Amino acid sequence: MTHHTLNRRQLFRSSTLGLAAVTGWQANIIAQASTLRSNATACILLWMGGGPSQLDTWDPKPNSGNAGDAGAIQTAIPGVQISDRLPKTAKAMSQISLLRGMHGPEGSHPRASYWAQTGYLPSASIKHPTIGSHVSHHIGNPESDLPAFVRIGANRNLIGAGFLGVDHEPFAITDPNQPPLNTTITTTKNRFSRRLGLLDQLEEDSTREGAEQWTRANRKVYGKAARMITSPLMKAFDLQQETVASRESYGEGNFASGCLMARRLVESGVTFVQVTSNNWDTHFDNYERTSTLCQEVDRPYARLLADLQERGLLDSTLVIWMGEFGRTPRINGRGGRDHYPRAYSIALAGCGVSAGQVIGETDVNGENILSGKTSVPDLLTTIYDKLGIDAFHENLSSVGRPIRVVENGSLIEGV
Repeated sequence: MTHHTLNRRQLFRSSTLGLAAVTGWQANIIAQASTLRSNATACILLWMGGGPSQLDTWDPKPNSGNAGDAGAIQTAIPGVQISDRLPKTAKAMSQISLLRGMHGPEGSHPRASYWAQTGYLPSASIKHPTIGSHVSHHIGNPESDLPAFVRIGANRNLIGAGFLGVDHEPFAITDPNQPPLNTTITTTKNRFSRRLGLLDQLEEDSTREGAEQWTRANRKVYGKAARMITSPLMKAFDLQQETVASRESYGEGNFASGCLMARRLVESGVTFVQVTSNNWDTHFDNYERTSTLCQEVDRPYARLLADLQERGLLDSTLVIWMGEFGRTPRINGRGGRDHYPRAYSIALAGCGVSAGQVIGETDVNGENILSGKTSVPDLLTTIYDKLGIDAFHENLSSVGRPIRVVENGSLIEGV
């Protein structure tokens, strides 16, 4: 193992019960959970949709025949290099814990995305919750005017709240540079209030006619939606509230704007924000396409970490950089890299993560993991631990089956 060291929901989509029998270090997670839940803990997931090439981002192999046109640069961690396409990230490495030994069982986008965000393989009978839905359910603030789980950017393989229900589905923002859809009141506040009163009257009529359960659910959704769109906290979605200098510091493009919005949302009490960068599926023209993608994510990623640090939020905000798998070390005949779940990299920062280190190592060609082999259940267990969530807690599925937050996971040593 290579180990170098420097020293916070369409709206609102739930039910939980059960306790897992735990021993040893598992009990420590449970003991810490109630304390951490009382803190303003948050998570930002930067999702690289399509599967980013580890050799062209976090684990370059400049002296290998698999390197292609990729180069490597030194980082803020002595002796550690990453891709020369990530110069600002390289300077921020002292805030990052880099895992180079990730591996998984799936090589198709839908199945691998499901696995990476739930820790379970897809099932015809059960829809498992994604990370953001678990975070919303376990540590989200139900009294907040804003949704606990916000997803920014277009997503190909959408995974939602599953059996946790509509309360924990993500609130979707397609374009962070525009106001959220259907959240603007087009009449006066007095007229809007009267319309809500009329809706209450109609629902009372429905209750008397035997639709009590439907009415209760409907009131919950509409009530929270009304509270949200009339809340002053809606300003968190408006990037024009930022200074020009602040907006420019994140760079241009939807991913940059999404990262800035993520910081604003976390600052306003949102518990989980996912920001997506797409098009990492580089089966052809890998060098040109990955260079463009790295330019789009490098500056906003590094700036997000610095911004959170400057505002005193990084210690309570976990930032995850990951995709569904990596890409083949060997370059194919079209100048691209194909799917490769056998060895890839992800990065963690903030929220108590031991920063300024690399855990795991691949061989000289990037084909095999030599040390620090880490599974998705291990990663998710560690993520939930940092957020004060008991990964061994059992939620009840829609058919009454107890299902752990994560199955067969262990804490990653050193993170």
